[in-house]
Amino acid sequence: MYSFLLHLHSWNRWLIIITGVLAIVTSFMGWQQKRSEFLKKDHIIAASFIGFLHLQLIIGLLLQFVYSPIAKAAMSDFGAAMKNTELRFWAVEHLIAMVLVVAIAQIGRIKSKKNSAPSKGYKQAFVFYLVSAIIMLASIPWGLIHPARPLFRF
Repeated sequence: MYSFLLHLHSWNRWLIIITGVLAIVTSFMGWQQKRSEFLKKDHIIAASFIGFLHLQLIIGLLLQFVYSPIAKAAMSDFGAAMKNTELRFWAVEHLIAMVLVVAIAQIGRIKSKKNSAPSKGYKQAFVFYLVSAIIMLASIPWGLIHPARPLFRF
């Protein structure tokens, strides 16, 4: 189960990045073009982005609290894990950042849908999605400042 969830978590990341870029671009275009209503494709893209984020959060929480041997090692001696850069990243930094990403993107989606002026709703969506994407990209273990993980798992 661990291997399956790890692969799913890895591949879903790319769906999130693709739909996130699309959501940012379409919300920016809607804002700049001062659209008077949300287009169906914009709703589909935004809902897909949020849906993939929620799926990723569920998979990540399962990995963190049930299946991951790295997380289990960190939780077995939390004090020592806080002194180890890699264990701290997995036990605290990655988890908190990604929960924030989902919350920020979800808030942006809700606020943009509830805004009575769609052009302002597009702006809200753009800002919230962009902030969540920046935090997300900074918290993915690309190997630059965090421990490296494979870009594609097979």
